Amino acid sequence: MRRPTARLRTAVAAGVIALGAALLSPLATAAATAAPSADPVPLPVADYCGGQCADILPPGQNGNATLAQILLHKAFGTMPAHASDQLARYDSLVAGYPGLTDAKVNDFFNDASFGVPADQVESTASPRSDVTITRDKKTGVPHIKGTTRYGTSFGAGFAAAQDRLWQMDLFRHVGRGDLTPFAGGALANQGLEQQFWPQAPYTEADLQAQVDRIRTTEGDRGRLAMEDAQAYVDGINAYRVQSKNGRYFPGEYVLTGHIDSITNAGEIQPFKTTDLIALASVVGGLFGGGGGGEVQAALSLLSAQQKYGLEEGTRVWESFRERDDPEAVLTVHDGTSFPYAQKPANPQGAALPDPGSVTAEQLVYDRTGAAATAAAANPPKPVKQSMSNALLVSGAKTASGHPVAVFGPQTGYLAPQLLMLQELQGPGISARGASFAGVSMYVQLGRGQDYAWSATSAGQDITDTFAVELCEPGGGAPTTASASYLYRGTCTPMEKLERTNTWKSSVADPTPNGSYRMQVWRTNYGIVTHRATIAGKPVAYTALRSTYRHEADSIIGFQMLNDPSYVTDARTFQQAAQHIGYAFNWFYADAREAAYYNSGSNPVRPAGVDAALPIAAKQQYEWQGFDPAANTAAYTPPAEHPQSIGQDYYISWNNKQAKGYGAAGFGMGSVHRGDLLDQRVKPLVAAGGVTRAKLTQAMADAAVTDLRAENLLPELLAVVRSQPVTDPAVAAAVDKLAAWQAAGTERKETAQGSKAYAHADAVRIMDAWWPLLIEAEFKPGLGAPLYDALRASLTVDEAPNAGHGPTGSHAGSAFQYGWWSYADKDLRTVLGRPVAGPLAKAYCGGGSLSACRDAMAATLKQAASATPASVYPADGTCAAGNQWCADSIVQRPVGGLSHPQINWQNRPTYQQVVEFPAHR
Repeated sequence: MRRPTARLRTAVAAGVIALGAALLSPLATAAATAAPSADPVPLPVADYCGGQCADILPPGQNGNATLAQILLHKAFGTMPAHASDQLARYDSLVAGYPGLTDAKVNDFFNDASFGVPADQVESTASPRSDVTITRDKKTGVPHIKGTTRYGTSFGAGFAAAQDRLWQMDLFRHVGRGDLTPFAGGALANQGLEQQFWPQAPYTEADLQAQVDRIRTTEGDRGRLAMEDAQAYVDGINAYRVQSKNGRYFPGEYVLTGHIDSITNAGEIQPFKTTDLIALASVVGGLFGGGGGGEVQAALSLLSAQQKYGLEEGTRVWESFRERDDPEAVLTVHDGTSFPYAQKPANPQGAALPDPGSVTAEQLVYDRTGAAATAAAANPPKPVKQSMSNALLVSGAKTASGHPVAVFGPQTGYLAPQLLMLQELQGPGISARGASFAGVSMYVQLGRGQDYAWSATSAGQDITDTFAVELCEPGGGAPTTASASYLYRGTCTPMEKLERTNTWKSSVADPTPNGSYRMQVWRTNYGIVTHRATIAGKPVAYTALRSTYRHEADSIIGFQMLNDPSYVTDARTFQQAAQHIGYAFNWFYADAREAAYYNSGSNPVRPAGVDAALPIAAKQQYEWQGFDPAANTAAYTPPAEHPQSIGQDYYISWNNKQAKGYGAAGFGMGSVHRGDLLDQRVKPLVAAGGVTRAKLTQAMADAAVTDLRAENLLPELLAVVRSQPVTDPAVAAAVDKLAAWQAAGTERKETAQGSKAYAHADAVRIMDAWWPLLIEAEFKPGLGAPLYDALRASLTVDEAPNAGHGPTGSHAGSAFQYGWWSYADKDLRTVLGRPVAGPLAKAYCGGGSLSACRDAMAATLKQAASATPASVYPADGTCAAGNQWCADSIVQRPVGGLSHPQINWQNRPTYQQVVEFPAHR
């Protein structure tokens, strides 16, 4: 027994960090109220997809494993049923997409039709008399059918616990900031709670207030949502009790010391409706936020002004900021403008810090034991992701005359997945698709009877930074350490929120015992993130998110999306999405129309306030209608959100939504990974006759393509070839890169299973060259301080192996963040080509093509000489120099089961391929 358990020790704790890209499902509830007995029995379910709806969600549906199953897995590699049976099909699309036809789609995806054919039923269970859970043989997905509303939601909770009980328990603790006492003090666990709790620090009263608000202020739908949520929690708790008494609960509870394997002593703590708020805050924090980062933006602006002077420095900074770049790829590309968060003509209220005065707010105090080690001072933390993609083509451009959609969220690769598949059929509910485990009383992305929908992270600016002037209650001189601030002229104490976490070593996590205290200060303008001075006066910078204290409000929108009587066409779909407060791009397809809507609680700012920079915390600069008690304000009306019905096609890969819609951060310029989709879908649409297979091929081809090589390599080679290439090493590198470019710049195996890339040398050269060439191109002109300040706002690179990118290694998602646009505009300027919205200055070679060519050739020669081992260093998964392995995707364990690596694909984790031939 010692050997397998020892190999498991860090699987639970270290794996939790792999949160990665899509959208949120906030939920909540109040006292249990069963649906009335007069609930109508649902009619036979109509399915208008005709076998043309498909989906996939690796590694598998089953995310629970008993202690015996975990130990057998560690000793012999065995897997519980349906724990990993979608992984190989997902992986095989890399090799199989070139020959894809409509008839072969389900070789790579699941049939997402409603129901289970009689000969495909694997199991049937009825945890209550008013609900049946049927699982199919191929995937084990639960098909939940209730005769009452309560029974349907109860069944959803019961099935979720069957498939994800341990994972749900982990993430409710992440949301509450007390993961380490529950799962152990591994560095990854410390990083998780230190990342998420400061973003959404709540007391139990705060969580309950959000529950109560939905029930009391959202009318009949709010009351129904809370009843559904309570029924869902009741279902979770029913399975929790049954599995504990029957000893088939997840084995991680034993391995982390919560339950004794011999006596069964111990407890799985009951779930509460407030847990759903905590879970929703994690999902929303990862995928549904937008904005923030204004302090770092201010620092880079100050650096630019220091180098170039106030006027010219501001112009240089604005050119890198790319708020509304005219060359950016757009989702709404018909020219319609949706002005929001633009640079004001006469800025007012900006609160820039004194140079050198900014310090980040301390979070962790009173460290003991393992928390006091050097490594614990900076534990790994997940980065907020902007992920997911969508490709939709209107019926006018398809072979069938009906819209086709290929879409889904990139939520990282966890084992089990953060999302889970299910079908829900009951009074007022009819849907199949994916839901976040622990908040899955509704399908959050999926299909209804005659329509399908999905989302991508939008990231528009719903988070602002305010500078609050510090004060002392007794009238003394304030310092940057002061714990009171001026609120509308009154010196007001900040609210201290604390978490003291203590952990003990366990079989699953042998990290030695330790403890620490997390502390944040909450103000009416949000959570303190930094302290500084402005004109010598001490201030605190705070982050205020419009969805703070509203983690659950979006439940109304999801309820509507699941209701076949509400969503009947594209317009009603958009109306449902308007009830979702988080920043997402929502896409829709039925037999007649494709559509798009951008959701989010976009605060209305006073004229003159610049959302890109910190704002003085004075009443005239507050959000319009701002009430700090419940964090409410005036929000832009639905008509002002980017939206469209019937455009010839839509693409989204977290790119800019529409003309005029101000980018919330850096990097929305002339080259974006959205171009990988647009450059493939546009010619398909021009040719017409688009099919499910052709659109899936476009997605899959983009998923294995190197953005830098496809969009930047032609310009880079043009610069290097602007003079004869006489250096043999440079010439050889140019030839290899040119051959790769001609072959399509894919990062793909030579043959299925070879685990070796075609054009491997060219791929290695590109990976080594990019950071070198960016530094050589920009650092001499910008100077080290400004170059470093801009890099802090936007990382230089995010290659698949991404040891130097924000996503981290083995995460799949790549090429979202980088200096692609800056390099593109600068190189075209130096080459004398037209540039719309150019950078304020030419940087490569100081604007000289000859000098630029010399810098690019020198860095190319340096990159070509870099060994595979230096470009792809060893990590916990791969040996040094193993290129395919360095790119490969790892299903990061959130428990005791591990899975094989798969090929790199820059692709949604959960994905649908849909084409409805008929409509109600």
